[in-house]
Amino acid sequence: MTKRVLSQLVVSAASLSLTAAFAPSGLTNIAQLSSNNHHATRISAPLSSSANSDEVIDADIIALSTNPTLNLTPEGYGFSSPISRVMKESGKSGYYRAKSSESVVDVMGKIGKNEVALVFDEENDKELMGIFTDFDFIRLSTEQARSRTEEESATFMAAPVSSFMTSADKLICVEPTSTASQAVAIMTNNNVRHTVLVDKCGPNFSFVPGTSVNGVVSMEALLRLIQSDNRLSYDKLSQKFPGLANKPIEQMREELKSQANALANNEETAKKDIIRVGTAILGAGSIALYASQSAWLSSHAELAMIAIFVLGYIGIIFEEVFEFNKAAVALLMSTGLWVTYADFYGESTGIASANVLEQLKEQLSEVSDICFFLLAASAIVEVVDAHQGFKVVTNLITTKSKKGLFWVIGFLTFFLSAILNNLTVTIVMVSLLRKLVPNDDDRRLFGAMVVVAANAGGVWTPIGDVTTTMLWINNNLSTIPTVTELFLPSIVCLVASLFFLVNNIEEDSSLAESTLPPPSPLAPRGQVVFWTGIASLLAVPVFAELTGLPPYLAMLTGLGAIWTMTDIIHMDDEEEEMKVPAALAKLDTSGILFFLGILMSIGVLDKSGLLKELAQFLNDNLPSQDIIAT
Repeated sequence: MTKRVLSQLVVSAASLSLTAAFAPSGLTNIAQLSSNNHHATRISAPLSSSANSDEVIDADIIALSTNPTLNLTPEGYGFSSPISRVMKESGKSGYYRAKSSESVVDVMGKIGKNEVALVFDEENDKELMGIFTDFDFIRLSTEQARSRTEEESATFMAAPVSSFMTSADKLICVEPTSTASQAVAIMTNNNVRHTVLVDKCGPNFSFVPGTSVNGVVSMEALLRLIQSDNRLSYDKLSQKFPGLANKPIEQMREELKSQANALANNEETAKKDIIRVGTAILGAGSIALYASQSAWLSSHAELAMIAIFVLGYIGIIFEEVFEFNKAAVALLMSTGLWVTYADFYGESTGIASANVLEQLKEQLSEVSDICFFLLAASAIVEVVDAHQGFKVVTNLITTKSKKGLFWVIGFLTFFLSAILNNLTVTIVMVSLLRKLVPNDDDRRLFGAMVVVAANAGGVWTPIGDVTTTMLWINNNLSTIPTVTELFLPSIVCLVASLFFLVNNIEEDSSLAESTLPPPSPLAPRGQVVFWTGIASLLAVPVFAELTGLPPYLAMLTGLGAIWTMTDIIHMDDEEEEMKVPAALAKLDTSGILFFLGILMSIGVLDKSGLLKELAQFLNDNLPSQDIIAT
């Protein structure tokens, strides 16, 4: 049966210890034990809309309350507890009494922990109309998610609770004299977690209209009482039979060992074990080598630095295989390189010299410029997104032609990448495509186009690409020449790529299945935040040119401005989701730390002269610089 798994789990929880102690061969299968000791027949049960009509209640649980071999507790306790005792022990009715006209949001605010709402008629407050549970709220939320506007979404929470309740004719019930085992079996087979308590049920545990309701019984309250009773009974048996306390535990330990051995035979587990052992050996060996101040390190420091860089780069490239975060690998790689360079490279005596410390400060200063720039830029974009600022962009997408949409998305990506940086725009546009393009094959082609357009758009401005930004911050290129000389090649690259890719698009009506909401006006606050964010990003090159100060300071100034503005806008709001601190919590901090580790690693290779030696080697041994650039 489809519902027997839960029944067997409940049986196992109640009788595991006693079964393990007296079974002739260890942990006997509980389901088999139950089937060999049936003292109750199967009984028919009413079925909810989610159950099959040919299902019946499994009597394995009910057998526990009548079979003294299986039941740890005396009559009237554990699985044989009457429902009246369950309600008494819980100390509450288990429900909130709601009127049919009350709104969903009001009812949700008044329902206590682990409770449901029983909905009664507005005019006849004794007539039960239905029940509102977490399942009903999930159904409401599912329908609400399909709303096309914010106004339509809000109407769901303001709707009367009677619109989303489970009607009374679908309820199942139990009586005060029903046992806990019966209630568990009834709820399990009907796929519900709550049942109403009445003086007298109808045929097959059905609810009879007009019947007085005494409370609501939850599966949680039942299992809590059963577990408590069985635990107390087992403790008493352990005192009477001292050998009983340890035997089941020993058998359970052996069973866990067997399961662990079975898991170890899995290829995936074996791979992880090899990686763990290899990482532990490599880490322990490295620490021992450095701690011992080995003479080998002093005489082979260059080789050690190359090995650290190669191993780190392998860890980053095969991140998916090793399941190590690339940021962690980059940080460890940079630390290892700097320690080797400071303490063992050249004329080092085991302690970092003043010259090395000065080089470290210089490199950290350069890298920090880039990291703070990326941090501030990402935070500004996140704040704009939180205020739905990108509606300004999505509202422009109205075409139902796939080829027309292809060109629109391409040019939007191209120009946004020049302002917001290509990585951020790629993430935003791919998320948009998930809602906009329902066909998987089309979405892959659109995604490829977005990557091409984002890279083409990020090239022709100093802030459009991380690499360009790093060169700009280090004064290796200027703003105006970059824009004037690279714009035309970038637009040619975009148009040529779009012409080539658009021929693979086949027109059909699939865009009609798009889940993107129809264009709607952006709220005034959202417009203010959007244009302030864009202005902050566009002003960075202007600020840097006019003041001569580093670009990261301009970006931090923009972040401070938008931070102050959003604090003013949301001054009386209790929610923090729209403010900058919430945006900072969502940032890809690991990505920024990855850049920190990589750039610090490249910096130490440059300071040591290894990069220069590599460049000289390539220049002497390769026939063309074009090959080196490639």
